Amino acid sequence: MIYQTADEWLSAENKRVLFYGMSGLGKTHLSTMLRGQGEWFHYSIDYRIGTRYMGEVIADNAKAHAMQVPFLRDLLLTDSIYIGSNITFSNLTPVSTYLGKPGDPDKGGLPIGEYRRRQEQFRQAEIRALADTGYFIDRADRLYNYSNFVCDTGGSICEWADGNDVDDPLLNELSSQCLMIYLQGDEAHTQELIRRFDRAPKPMAYLPEFLDSCWDEYLAESGLSEDKVDPNTFIRWTYARALAHRKPRYEAMAQWGITLTGDTLANINTPDEFDHAVASALEDRN
Repeated sequence: MIYQTADEWLSAENKRVLFYGMSGLGKTHLSTMLRGQGEWFHYSIDYRIGTRYMGEVIADNAKAHAMQVPFLRDLLLTDSIYIGSNITFSNLTPVSTYLGKPGDPDKGGLPIGEYRRRQEQFRQAEIRALADTGYFIDRADRLYNYSNFVCDTGGSICEWADGNDVDDPLLNELSSQCLMIYLQGDEAHTQELIRRFDRAPKPMAYLPEFLDSCWDEYLAESGLSEDKVDPNTFIRWTYARALAHRKPRYEAMAQWGITLTGDTLANINTPDEFDHAVASALEDRN
């Protein structure tokens, strides 16, 4: 870890952290607070994915749909209109919409082969965006004079990193640049995430082997053909399994840094409170 003790952290002139954990536990909320109230540069992995690594395919997908409408087709072919995605830190809908959900096309589903292709595009994009962390640390300091840096990761980081592998290239690179901070929820948080997801199911990224296992199991259990699967029903069915699948992967990553629990996070409202929470976690670890 780049900060071994509470004193090292509190006295550091350049604080650099990376948040990871289940989606919905407050990574972006905490990052936004640090950016808004303190001298912190906020690097959003999902924003980087949507603007740098998947911006073109997202826009092309929107154009493909527009080309099916004669009025819009004529305007596009004559360069009379421009179609792009308006991605912000708080609105990453274009990325989720592009990822989509597998199943019945009449219900907005994608063929499973196309869904897998987009999943692979996202996997590569997220790994590249994570690998850009060091570049943005330097850029934040050199260009904008930010001495403090927070990397706000997506919930799927644990799919591409293996915390049990001491030679994992992604974790070795990230932990050499930032203090890895696991935002850990409890069972109540997990159940609330499941309830929230059930009300408004959203696309997710999965480890390919996990996705294949869930897809095969769901088809066998439901007796449906691939083109008759209700997309929302499938991803609801998969979500709780995905959380259970990710939990030990997050916990394996936790040995690469420190952990902040949900109770601790609930009491962090200022950069100073965050500094002391990190210091306390470093003391506990030691």
